[in-house]
Amino acid sequence: MTVAIAGGTGGLGRTLVDAIKARGKHEVLVLSRRNMTGLEESLGARVVTVDYSDVDSLASILEERNVEIVISTVNNISGDNSSEVNLIRAADKSKTTKRFIPSYFGTPYTLEQSESFPPAMAKQAAVDQLELTSLEWTKVYNGYFLDYYGTPKHKSNMDDISLFIDMRNNFAALPGSGDVPVVLTHSSDVARFVAAALDLPTWERTSYVIGDRITWNDLAKQAQEVKGVPFHVVHDSVETLKAGVLTELPSHPQFYDIYPKEHLQDAAAIRAQLLDEPPQSSGGKFGIYK
Repeated sequence: MTVAIAGGTGGLGRTLVDAIKARGKHEVLVLSRRNMTGLEESLGARVVTVDYSDVDSLASILEERNVEIVISTVNNISGDNSSEVNLIRAADKSKTTKRFIPSYFGTPYTLEQSESFPPAMAKQAAVDQLELTSLEWTKVYNGYFLDYYGTPKHKSNMDDISLFIDMRNNFAALPGSGDVPVVLTHSSDVARFVAAALDLPTWERTSYVIGDRITWNDLAKQAQEVKGVPFHVVHDSVETLKAGVLTELPSHPQFYDIYPKEHLQDAAAIRAQLLDEPPQSSGGKFGIYK
């Protein structure tokens, strides 16, 4: 069976490629907007250049290579998710493709956020399109990526953009009281979970992978103990966060060329608001890694 990974040349996509290859059960095909065939040797997988605006071409590529499952790791912060929506349409049109995992990794969003916050709007657009298809699909919730709090000491393909706790600069700007438990999962565990889920006979619409549960206060305390230095710790009130304002971490400015300040702050503020009333689970497959 062949699994196609959209965005498999870097970030979570690259980690998924490695995890699926490690299981040795499926062929991996990487879909890329740019010609990245030069990476085939290092990836250990075929790379195909695709045009996400051409549904027919995408469907043909999936059929010609007998792709049964498509995993999307397309990163979208603008709200326009036409690329992933077209990929879903192509997967539904392909005679060989039966399953799809959208780029909805991380934390769930509320309905209100899905109507106004661009990244949440993009994810909801993918889910809405999937509901119109005959594909079997599941979205994966893994909480916050633990990678952001371990790089560069711990290997990761993820961007080194942390939220709430800046390990490099010994600084923490914690949401609310900091006492609400959150889920943290490393991308390598998320990838191992997804790789194993490929062989499940059926999927539920929502899947969960839980690496650890901890409060931000406890994580900040552990970080100080491990590093052996005190952190500067502040708390942003829920009211302030709902206004879209939060304390800037010292490491954030270096990323503003990629993620404009307003986008990064909005993303952090929205995620922090979720901590006020953590969403309840509604069933699904759980993978627990300790």
